[in-house]
Amino acid sequence: PTPDYTPRIGLFELKENGKIDLVKEILLKDRDGKVISGLPNTGDLGGTGETPYTVDGKPILVDMNKPFDKTSNPLKLDMYGLDSEGLVALSDGTFWISDEYGPHMVHYDANGKEIGRINAFPKDSRNTHFLPLEFGNRRANRGMEGLAITPDEKTLVGIMQSTMYNPSKKVKKLDITRIVTVNLESGKISQYLYRQEKAQNSNSEIVAVGPTEFLVIERDGKFIKDTPNPMKRVYKIDLSTGTDLETIPSEEDLVVQDVELGLTINGNTLEQIVLLGGWDLLMSYGIKPVSKTLVVDMVKEVGYPHDKMEGLWVMANGQLGVLNDDDFATWSTKGKLHQKMLDSNTVDGNTLYIVDMK
Repeated sequence: PTPDYTPRIGLFELKENGKIDLVKEILLKDRDGKVISGLPNTGDLGGTGETPYTVDGKPILVDMNKPFDKTSNPLKLDMYGLDSEGLVALSDGTFWISDEYGPHMVHYDANGKEIGRINAFPKDSRNTHFLPLEFGNRRANRGMEGLAITPDEKTLVGIMQSTMYNPSKKVKKLDITRIVTVNLESGKISQYLYRQEKAQNSNSEIVAVGPTEFLVIERDGKFIKDTPNPMKRVYKIDLSTGTDLETIPSEEDLVVQDVELGLTINGNTLEQIVLLGGWDLLMSYGIKPVSKTLVVDMVKEVGYPHDKMEGLWVMANGQLGVLNDDDFATWSTKGKLHQKMLDSNTVDGNTLYIVDMK
């Protein structure tokens, strides 16, 4: 609802009395130092037909004073635009950010200027390394929600929010998501599967707690006001327990590392295999998801009232900070914008919960 908003990094301080102060903001900029927007990308750089709208529901055009024309006055898009989601802060003062559009992984200097990029689009000359092409088949608005880096700061680890449309939306209603790792020095890729607790859940964040161990958020999109048992959980996973899909060799026509679809079995993507025969069929080919153990159930712990659980902060004292996404405290029903409510009297808002890790 705010088309000219610039995605940014905020430095916050948590006071002893529970107040949270914004200390500093870093506006994100392209390689020429111009601030970027949150507008969708062009189709060749990750856009999948998202339409940007004004607060009153009008499509955002290059010239808002003229009618839409596909050639002379098209939708206003931004090749540097980000729907920013995951954030990694490095010890050298730079940042990596992942987003839902590409999905892109973008490297910014300490002042917010782009200095590197990783995505799944071979024609993108900005890239330093490339993701496997199948990541371009992400489901719209459910791209790379979480981003982490290993403790040695050598390997980025991204997790997709939901089942990718690999090869099409026919696999939408599944519980299979993907994790990708990128060695920042060599560009070497590894890829793993994550099995969700129920179909169409979301993985919204990932944080490293060891070389191969990570905390991840898994959630549904329900409010506690609407259902007695929404799912808002943090799990611990270990990549070393899962099958690295990139290490499986092709075996004639049975198992093939397809350039556009990734690993296929009998001509089917891994998503199609799960659709056809479930995880048992996939594991019969020796492909296992990463292990997971429950760390905290936020509904049981604090009666978590929000629909979206999207931020994780592993604190030095062993506690865990959990943040929600309030969507600017707005929501849309049948194309009409309105307040996002936790109950009849409470507008949703960003809230930090601090809990003990089990």
